[in-house]
Amino acid sequence: MGIQRTQAVIIPRMEVKKLVKKKRVRNTAISIFTLLMIVFIWWLVTDGLHLVASSAMASPVKVVQTFFRKMTDKSPDGATLLQHTLASLKIAMVGYFLAVIIGVPLGIFMAWIKVVDLMVRPIFDLIRTIPGIAWISLLIIVFGVGNTSRYIVVFLAAVVPCILNSFSGIKQTKDVHLWVGQTFGAGSRQLLWSVAIPTALPMIMTGVKVALGASWMTIVAAELLASSRGLGFMIQQGRGIYRPDIIMVGMVVIGIIGGIMAKVLDLISKAIIKGR
Repeated sequence: MGIQRTQAVIIPRMEVKKLVKKKRVRNTAISIFTLLMIVFIWWLVTDGLHLVASSAMASPVKVVQTFFRKMTDKSPDGATLLQHTLASLKIAMVGYFLAVIIGVPLGIFMAWIKVVDLMVRPIFDLIRTIPGIAWISLLIIVFGVGNTSRYIVVFLAAVVPCILNSFSGIKQTKDVHLWVGQTFGAGSRQLLWSVAIPTALPMIMTGVKVALGASWMTIVAAELLASSRGLGFMIQQGRGIYRPDIIMVGMVVIGIIGGIMAKVLDLISKAIIKGR
């Protein structure tokens, strides 16, 4: 009887694992097929049927060739692809981490302490309605065309979702959970760290994810307007000399890096929320 019961439990679990694995493989295959179809259509309208002139859109073959050439060649924009990428990543990550370090605690304290909310909210309501890119011109006048202005632009774009989601997450803490904590003698600090923050963690991590995308998009936009190095600058230079292959290399790299960063942050988020 013991063996039969064990088999009755194990077999369904094995089947579930097989189904999950099969579904994962199928979903991956669908994604890869879709990507390949897009590349094929892209090749078809360029090199295949020549529906679009090469001066307007580079073919995937040309983009791949330019990608590898730009890894070592600094022409025509004065830096290799790796140098442009590292320049953009440096600015984006510094501004992003500053936004997370400042924005998340600030949003939590705004939701938890009324005085902090009253002090910060007027300034925050003003800042959050202004797109990060709109600050570029003013910051260039104040700080010049340098890294400082770009750090601030990225920070302003990323700090808003950090504050908003942290604030909303704390505010959504159920009163019954707080009452239970108070019943067991927990003080305000204990309620915040043991009840409110763990409950708000999914919302907080969502804000951190949104901030990452905002910081990456903002730095590229800032480099389009004022920079001497970076992926946005490379794209701008490619537009100026009518090199769609350089433009598309920059776009592809931006998309790949953005996807990788989002995936890494998603894994970190799952580990934190699962382990809380």
